[in-house]
Amino acid sequence: MKTWQKAALITLVTLAVGGIYLLSVFEHRRNLGVLPQTAPDQNLTPDDVAIVRMKFPTSFDDVLKLQGASVWMKNGYTMPYFPYQAGHIVFPKRIGVIPSARQLEIRKVIKAVPPADIDDGISHGTRQAFAVFTLPNSPDLYATVIGAIDGNQEEYFCDVLFYYDDPHTIYDNWPKNVWAAVDAHQVIPGMNELQTRMSIGQDQHVDSAGEGTRTITYNQAGKKWTITFVEDRATAIQTN
Repeated sequence: MKTWQKAALITLVTLAVGGIYLLSVFEHRRNLGVLPQTAPDQNLTPDDVAIVRMKFPTSFDDVLKLQGASVWMKNGYTMPYFPYQAGHIVFPKRIGVIPSARQLEIRKVIKAVPPADIDDGISHGTRQAFAVFTLPNSPDLYATVIGAIDGNQEEYFCDVLFYYDDPHTIYDNWPKNVWAAVDAHQVIPGMNELQTRMSIGQDQHVDSAGEGTRTITYNQAGKKWTITFVEDRATAIQTN
């Protein structure tokens, strides 16, 4: 191919590329009113965007930082607690399970070996970690398990068990009548699943995985609740 032919070919290619670019610019300017598609709204509720702090503890030194702190039970009506007397946990005198949203004042965090026949919902490992706490307006000390230690392996469940801020302030958008029901550990029509768990606990059996529209049976320390939710609102409430 001669030199002038090569130059002509390069010029044609350049003009073709330039023409495609100009055509795309022209189409873009002609359709200024067409906006790029965006993801649909997720319809987040105030509960969805509420700030629930987490600490992600991975060592015993991490959970020692809870000493002197106030926490509120998140995993209500599931965690047993025991008297703490003379520097020991009195395992044979199990008191019950800690109610939802109950405030605990953590006095210290200890390690202990529970009896083999104690079922506290957490693997025994070689030792367990316990929070020793008081309840409001009471000087008595109690203990509840917060983690397990097995040799060099440690696992702590504080983020699952506790709110680190008063849930009344976390969910300050809830109406007064809802908080009154939660504080009394009752359920009223219209409460959603989160509010119901806050009131009567996490010990539940569900009939389907579709949160918000299903029937759930709750075990509130021996009291059974069967609640039907439609569009995340309690519509039928039965107790026995």
